[in-house]
Amino acid sequence: MLRSCILDFGGSWDDYLSLVEFTYNNSYQTSLGMAPYEVLYGRPCRSPLCWADAEERVTLGPELVQETTENINKIRERLKIVQSRQKSYADPTRREVEFDIGDKVFLKVSPMCGVTRFGVKGKLAPRYIGPFEITDRIGPVAYRLDLPPQLGRKYNVFHVSTLRKYIPDPSHVIQYLEVPIQENVTYEEQLVRILRRELKVLRNREIPLVKVLWEHHKEEEATWELETEMYEKYPHLFNFQLEVVL
Repeated sequence: MLRSCILDFGGSWDDYLSLVEFTYNNSYQTSLGMAPYEVLYGRPCRSPLCWADAEERVTLGPELVQETTENINKIRERLKIVQSRQKSYADPTRREVEFDIGDKVFLKVSPMCGVTRFGVKGKLAPRYIGPFEITDRIGPVAYRLDLPPQLGRKYNVFHVSTLRKYIPDPSHVIQYLEVPIQENVTYEEQLVRILRRELKVLRNREIPLVKVLWEHHKEEEATWELETEMYEKYPHLFNFQLEVVL
């Protein structure tokens, strides 16, 4: 999506990233029924397209207003093209999932591995808690769940994509009493064991990495993490010699 939005700006594309972010946050999203900005702040954003006031144009400069408006319109058109293309790809494989009041479902929670990559906490494969009973249908794609007191302060309406029909599968279910579920339906997974160590050699430096096994996850789901970060959080797991693979 980002690549499509900056096609018109050539080598200076990074100068327009803030406009791409602005345009995306103020574009209508079908799943939300409004723009993300309006969801967050409860009102539409007063964008450059609204700067019709003569006084504002004098203060900001008519050239700046005109140029910004044209760039936002370019990005907006690109966004529409990308979203339309994504929809055409998704529609053939999309299946409508519906539940009835009284059905029991699992709720998907996202385990976070406790480390930050590029400013965002790393995610592991999702797990499910429950089952919980559906007590109400909110619109065409959302349902209200009967959550237990331990989760009672969490928002109890969820999109259908986060629900799964109640079919027992012990390898993908965790007890919600065992881990603290956050308000955004995530929890932090704990590191169990270090499987391997590797030294990544770049042109000007070397980066020590460790392959780690996370709780509630299989060995195939192990991830590579920075050794320095893992040592800081889990020093007790570094009391033995690991094989170095160059």
